[in-house]
Amino acid sequence: MFEWFKRRPEAQKESRAGEVMFTGKRQAEWSLSGDRVRASDYAQEGYQKNVVAFQAINKTGDAVAAIPWIIRRPNGDELTDHPLLRLIRRPNPMQSGSEFMRALVGFYRISGNGYMERVMVGRQPREIYTHRPDRMSVRPSITGMPSGYRYQVGSEHVDWDADPRTGISDIRHIKAFNPLDDWYGMSPLMAGAYAVDQHNESMQWMQSLLQNGAAPSGAMELGEGALTDDQFNRLKAEIDEKYSGSRNAGRPMLLEGGLKWTQMGLSPVDVAIIETKYSAARDVSLALGVPPLLLNIPGDSTYSNYKEARLAFYEETVIPLVHYIRDELNAWLSPLFDGVELDVDLDKIPAIAEKRLELWSMADASTDLTINERREIKGYEAIDGGDEIMVQSSLIPLSMASEPLDLGLGEPLEDNPLAPSNERSRLTAADLKSLAYAPKTY
Repeated sequence: MFEWFKRRPEAQKESRAGEVMFTGKRQAEWSLSGDRVRASDYAQEGYQKNVVAFQAINKTGDAVAAIPWIIRRPNGDELTDHPLLRLIRRPNPMQSGSEFMRALVGFYRISGNGYMERVMVGRQPREIYTHRPDRMSVRPSITGMPSGYRYQVGSEHVDWDADPRTGISDIRHIKAFNPLDDWYGMSPLMAGAYAVDQHNESMQWMQSLLQNGAAPSGAMELGEGALTDDQFNRLKAEIDEKYSGSRNAGRPMLLEGGLKWTQMGLSPVDVAIIETKYSAARDVSLALGVPPLLLNIPGDSTYSNYKEARLAFYEETVIPLVHYIRDELNAWLSPLFDGVELDVDLDKIPAIAEKRLELWSMADASTDLTINERREIKGYEAIDGGDEIMVQSSLIPLSMASEPLDLGLGEPLEDNPLAPSNERSRLTAADLKSLAYAPKTY
């Protein structure tokens, strides 16, 4: 037994399920089951051919790219300049920080996977790149950690090694949660695949309708006899050439030889396709976490106005995503820069700034918070002497308003000789207030 522990000193760090789950004998798959779906399929069908997914993914990438990055020491102090901050703002000679984030978010939202490569110079990275997920693959290991990564274009490929115990590598793989795949993330377009297909099919139907003169189909009737093959082919060619397509829309049809054209109206199924298109568009936006109102999709909306929809988009989609990217970058890069960490400045987001302004106004108007409690709500540090609750000196308890007043002359009002003889009864503050505002008589 002791020899077994000597042979495997690291065995306690392994997942016991790794020997069953991560055999390394099967190829990694993109799909859950059935036909295999590749990252390129999501890019073509869900991004390049679908305007709703295209706009939703771009809007998310633009929102993440617009959030400014800051750098902090381990004690929380903010730094104005640091090599890690410069690396994020200019990751490589070909991309700015904003372009890098747009590409990373785009790959991640389309395929559910994002790959970043760091180029080391000495002990610190000087450049970082993002790579296409459809060209990247993971080399599994029995420990549950990747043993490496491969970037392949045609027959050419580049490999990166990874520590199978710690996962440390020059490649950082960020992935969405996938319940049925151990190595690759799940694309949000997989959940919205039916909606994407329905929207694409409805667009093709509308395109076909426009190419046929924006009119429903009809039937051509022949009174008597039958057309020969030559007559049929000539008639068909004439219809295709002179009466089909959007350029021939509204052109009158000339018939001869007893031919009669019978127009067919739109069926209820045809009419419902337009609504099906809008319904599918809302489902696509739901899968990608963008409110339909921000994508100008007609139909019922759960948001009363654009402002609320924009705030929900940032709170439910953009901020969680940028925090996830921040944490991944810190876990990957922070140990190489003496523990300094990246952070994002959410105060620069207009949609969040408006909400924080309302919160600040509520804190300032509160009468039961100390100065330091208000500063904590605003994100500021505590100050000396700020733990006292400050109240307005002009305010008195409601119970004191009904008590007899003392004029400060050492005796109650009813016994004060300065009080009028007809006012010697016990006067209250309310009585004095009514007397003070009573009209004067001369």
